[in-house]
Amino acid sequence: MSLRTRELLNLVVLGIVTTIGFVSVYLASQDVPEFSTTSLSYAAFFLALFFVAHLVVRIRLPLADPHLLPIAGILTAIGLTMIYRIEPDTAFKQGVWVVIGVGLFAGACLLLRDYRSLDALKYTCGIGAIVLLVLPAVPGLGLEVNGARLWVSVGPLQFQPGEFAKVLLVIFLAGYLRDNRELLSMGYGRIGVPSPKHFGPLLLIWGGAMLVLVQTNDLGGGLLLFSIFLAMLYVATGRWPYVAVGLTLFAAGSWALYEAVPRVGDRIAIWLDPWAEPDGAGYQLVQSIYSIAAGGIFGTGFGRGVLVRQDGGTYIPYLETDFIYSAIAQELGLAGAAAVILLYLVFCYRGFRIAMSADDGFSKLLAAGLTSTLAIQTFIIIGGVSGLIPLTGITLPFVSYGGSSIVANFLLLALLLMVSHRVNEGVEGRR
Repeated sequence: MSLRTRELLNLVVLGIVTTIGFVSVYLASQDVPEFSTTSLSYAAFFLALFFVAHLVVRIRLPLADPHLLPIAGILTAIGLTMIYRIEPDTAFKQGVWVVIGVGLFAGACLLLRDYRSLDALKYTCGIGAIVLLVLPAVPGLGLEVNGARLWVSVGPLQFQPGEFAKVLLVIFLAGYLRDNRELLSMGYGRIGVPSPKHFGPLLLIWGGAMLVLVQTNDLGGGLLLFSIFLAMLYVATGRWPYVAVGLTLFAAGSWALYEAVPRVGDRIAIWLDPWAEPDGAGYQLVQSIYSIAAGGIFGTGFGRGVLVRQDGGTYIPYLETDFIYSAIAQELGLAGAAAVILLYLVFCYRGFRIAMSADDGFSKLLAAGLTSTLAIQTFIIIGGVSGLIPLTGITLPFVSYGGSSIVANFLLLALLLMVSHRVNEGVEGRR
């Protein structure tokens, strides 16, 4: 069985799961359950969209990994189903963004003939990442939402440039670390201190990004980019002292922010004891924990959970964005919530396997960086809503509502499939 045929069969399973999900939510929303072809039309359109993506991969990247696209599809389907259950109008908007995301995915696969050409643009990508992160701080462009300036408004269009900045930053790090990995690994002097000549540009780009994120109060984005930087630096050099120094700096910076920034101190206090103010500052986290606990082993079922009030609002603010995993855990239970995590684990396993199989430094670091980005972001948001770590307010990849997030993640997926195709092409050529 060819890789693409295996992918197509996985997409058939995706279609079945999507249909069951939409039909379940539709029936649960009716006072008198009555079957309608409306839910089937939604599922059919969704499946057709991913079938188009499959055709693009079959034509352009026939040797790419057969599991990544179906996993992204089923995560997107779960997210759309939950958003449709919470607010149908919002689900329609998310559907539009999914179409745009798949369009960008297809465009990247068809037009970017060789992703390694991005290596020559690494400094452009690094500077572009900083520019994108600066945009929300520009007066007249940036919008402040929930205490953080993450959004940019241009006419009727609103988007989060930070979602695209993380992809550009990974490209920069992959190119720069590939060029300087030997010197950064060895360093100079008796203790192997890295040369400022080679480490300086890296710190300049990364430090600029971190300063912008602190300035805009995007603490979740700061944690994500710091973690990506540390992970890729370790993959490139294999030196644990970098990790030790990075974690020390992270601890020191966290303490400084805790003391200097009231918003950070409030987040830590809520994390340590959300029940101190269950109807105030700790309300979101308390309700999130209750929602997860209410799901039990197998959940209440799609459309049967206690998520939406009679006035149309949600019991947990920002449910469809920051706390969608809590809604999944309530309606699908521990089994469904664990299945979602397993999907991410399989995605990351396939991504790191691609990185390990790559025979050139740029491909290896690019695949490892893209996979680490998705893995770390998933850990941060699931850990936050479950009380494992402080809340940060970032999106769950492919699942949460958010146009910028879904489009950027499809771009990430396209790049990872390109690397996979080239890796497998090399394997085939050596046989």
